[in-house]
Amino acid sequence: MDAQTLVGVGLYTPSEAGRLIGVQPQKIIRWLRGHAVGGKHYDPLWKPQIDLEDGHTYISFRDMLEARVAAELIKAGISPQKLRRAIDLATEVMGERPLATQWLKTDGKSVFLQIAKDNLDEEPECLDLFKKQYAFPRVVKDSLRDIEFDGNYPAKWWPRGQKAGILIDPERSFGKPIEQETSVPAEQLANAVKAEGSIEKAAKAWSVSVKAVRKAVAFQEQIASAVLAA
Repeated sequence: MDAQTLVGVGLYTPSEAGRLIGVQPQKIIRWLRGHAVGGKHYDPLWKPQIDLEDGHTYISFRDMLEARVAAELIKAGISPQKLRRAIDLATEVMGERPLATQWLKTDGKSVFLQIAKDNLDEEPECLDLFKKQYAFPRVVKDSLRDIEFDGNYPAKWWPRGQKAGILIDPERSFGKPIEQETSVPAEQLANAVKAEGSIEKAAKAWSVSVKAVRKAVAFQEQIASAVLAA
């Protein structure tokens, strides 16, 4: 996969994605590559979209948003093993991966409920979570918030909400967070403040508004101080 192929896909390291979605990078790697515990092997939750064939794990825009949904579902009480079965079943129904799609908001509920009820003697807390069907829509709604869809698929994401003014669009800057009004990567504007010595000087150097630089700095500070889910 070359740079041309990555346009519209987005490219992130596990560390970058982890800071953006609030999940430990090693956890994301386990989900996408599988892992072994106590001599038992656990398969990946899904195959990552990007493979540069260099032995490292890379994450696409869609992988990142799916990991965000997976983290919320696991936090709500679904084990990774049960989630893997749900993904497999939903993929058979849809013909593709189900997480972070509009489908998950609607028909996805019945598939996850079916998975939750597969083994009545296994993980009763998961059955308790889903028996009244109220928790699943809430978890999905929270997981997919601030995402703009193109049809059924995620197209853009406002990681701190639209008011924060920072947008992630895989069609622009390989999916790096950009200041929405200027389209300049937030990291570059924040680094300019360090290089120039002030927000005002950075704004002048980049020919952008002071407000745009402040938004970028605030965003970079937020993700730098984010507490990642263990």
